Amino acid sequence: MSKRQGNANDAVLRELRAFGLAYPGAHTKSPWPGHDDLAVNGKTFAYMNVEGDPFSLSVKLPYTSYEALKLPFTKPTGYGLGKSGWVTIEPPTGELPSLNILKSWIDESYRAQAPKKLAASYVGNVGSRKPQRQR
Repeated sequence: MSKRQGNANDAVLRELRAFGLAYPGAHTKSPWPGHDDLAVNGKTFAYMNVEGDPFSLSVKLPYTSYEALKLPFTKPTGYGLGKSGWVTIEPPTGELPSLNILKSWIDESYRAQAPKKLAASYVGNVGSRKPQRQR
């Protein structure tokens, strides 16, 4: 991977991480080397690689996994998680899905993993950096 492509992937990872951390109760979790994951109340909602590594994202998609798995660079997540709707996205260099799609997957995964009251208290605005509080 060229330095330029690595920097582009790293910028996407930073933006996705900031987007995910804007949700109530969200925090980082690094259970293994090479991971800087997102979690809510201790439950991971996005497995993310660290900057400098090839792009990889695993999210729980209980509603849209069927559609996501039609993409050539997606697969059911290993370790049996795929049976529960987890999808791993590992696109070739330069073929990342749009930021809006990636954010919508993080939103769906957060809502699948967060306590129902916490998830229901926020309305996700996928096009912005931060979810918007429901009024």
